[in-house]
Amino acid sequence: MVLLVRAKRNPAHLIFPKGHIEPGETAEIAAIRELWEEAGVDGQADRMIGDRTYTRDNVSYKVTYFLIRFSGMRDHGEPGRDPAWHTIPEALKLLTFSDARELLQEALPYIR
Repeated sequence: MVLLVRAKRNPAHLIFPKGHIEPGETAEIAAIRELWEEAGVDGQADRMIGDRTYTRDNVSYKVTYFLIRFSGMRDHGEPGRDPAWHTIPEALKLLTFSDARELLQEALPYIR
């Protein structure tokens, strides 16, 4: 199963949870924290699955994605994010952006 959330800026877009690295955090720790904040999900990072760069308002952002193994739920996450679990075929159809679909395809060998 794959967890998707609604994008904060445009709730019509379904995306993977992601966010900014806080001072003193590694990318891996930030990924785990953002997953909890956005979706209320606890997990452990299994592996880094790739980087993607996107531009918004003439600023480029690099996002490092991790495959996270689910270990539990803490709460419902951030209001408006509407986290939901999907099968891989569903997620491939629902993800808004092609680079996210490509990332999921690349992660398939590591998803059990």
